[in-house]
Amino acid sequence: MRAAIFNGPHSIEVGERPDPVITAPTDAVVRVVLSCVCGSDLWYYRGDSPHDLGPIGHEFIGVVDEVGPEVRGIAKGDFVIAPFVYCDGTCANCLAGVTSQCVQGGGFGNHGIDGGQGEAVRVPLAGSTLVRVPGSGHSDETMRSLLALSDVMCTGHHAAVSAGVKRGSVVAVVGDAAIEAISELTNGIGVDAALECVGTDQSIATCAGIVRAGGMIGAVGVPLYEEFQYKTLFWKNIGIKGGVAPARQYIPELLDDVLAGRINPGLVFDYTTDLDHVADAYAAMDERRAIKSLLTIPQH
Repeated sequence: MRAAIFNGPHSIEVGERPDPVITAPTDAVVRVVLSCVCGSDLWYYRGDSPHDLGPIGHEFIGVVDEVGPEVRGIAKGDFVIAPFVYCDGTCANCLAGVTSQCVQGGGFGNHGIDGGQGEAVRVPLAGSTLVRVPGSGHSDETMRSLLALSDVMCTGHHAAVSAGVKRGSVVAVVGDAAIEAISELTNGIGVDAALECVGTDQSIATCAGIVRAGGMIGAVGVPLYEEFQYKTLFWKNIGIKGGVAPARQYIPELLDDVLAGRINPGLVFDYTTDLDHVADAYAAMDERRAIKSLLTIPQH
């Protein structure tokens, strides 16, 4: 099959990989329909975080091609969303709602696991990982929103949940926010909650600078902090909570919202190309010509 291959920093290309096969009775093979590039993929692309050479990508939706004999609740032909971390659904962490820290789990697109930026993926623990999408003939707009549920929408949701955001809260979503601008907008008080979505010293320091005394930071950006110090939070009684989003826990609720038209997270995709041009998808985000790149996967 064809798939995106990570050959090192600033080197992404399409190459051939073995077709996925069932290797455990709880596996499924999913034929990918849509995938995308994650902001965290850019850390690998830029050489800021380590990544194995080989497959890459952890956000995808597609159609089940094959299931192992012990898979329950998912069948061949089902259209499914794959959360970016697979999970068994039964360990203590999963039962506590933290599926991203499943003791049997792992992520797609690294450490020998197929990447979502390819034609097909072997999904371990498929019955407890994949979420079946009801209905058929979904619009292109809905399909984009379904893809967003594999990671980016759930991660943003996790930031808000972690920060205790509620109706009426004053919230700043931090990518490149400016402390002075937020201070002016809030009459010098600061926001109730800041959602840290980047992971750099600059972004977390911005959050600490714009949150009011006693406020919260919901941190979901992959942390690359080198200089940030806890005392900047201590003296303002600011809390911080977050981490890897338990996407599998959030998807069912958010899926209902997408299908009912209450949310449209697919709007985050502002650059579209196909698998053959995956290098362009990465470059567009790296050069800030795109917020998030969507990949269509040709069906053969």
